[in-house]
Formats: sequence, C-alpha cells, structure tokens
Amino acid sequence: MISLVAWWKEHLLTCPGRYFFHVDCPGCGLQRSIIALLEGNLAESLALYPATIPICFCLIFTILHLKLSFRHGARIIKWSFILTVFVIVAFYLYKLSGIKA
Repeated sequence: MISLVAWWKEHLLTCPGRYFFHVDCPGCGLQRSIIALLEGNLAESLALYPATIPICFCLIFTILHLKLSFRHGARIIKWSFILTVFVIVAFYLYKLSGIKA
C-alpha cells in the first residue's frame, strides 16, 4: 500500500477548474486529503478537505447497506449524504471567502 500512496503522490490529477479558470473547485484538496488519511495523518487530512471522512462514511455505509440491508439504512444514507453536501459547500464557501486561520 505504501508504494501505491507514493505513486499516487507523484501522479495527482490536475483540477480542470483550477487549470482553466484559476479558481478552486469544491473538490480541490480531496486527493491530498485521502493520501494524508492513508498515511495515518487524520489532522492533516481534515485540514486539507474536511469532507473526506463524511464521504468515506457515506460510501462504505452504502456498500454495507447494499450487502446487508440494514433496517434504517436508507435513512442513514440520506442524512449522511445531506451532511456530506453541507460540509462540502460550507468548506468551499470558506475557501472562497479567503479567511485565513
């Protein structure tokens, strides 16, 4: 897995929005955040892209629900998706505002 992460670090995809329009898109930082998470650096992962954990939860829970059919799985998926979208939009608006911590 280490070699995969090292390879990924060297071959990050370029954001089309940043490349063509010189503006970050709502997904900018996700690749670097996942790499930090795979390396075990949770704080850096959250700083780079706070929606990484909700996205991972939503994906993993959806896959498990499709296999195991949880009783309230659809409701949990719906609310985790809403939370994920909220975090993405809030973080994007924060980045656009230019406020530095």
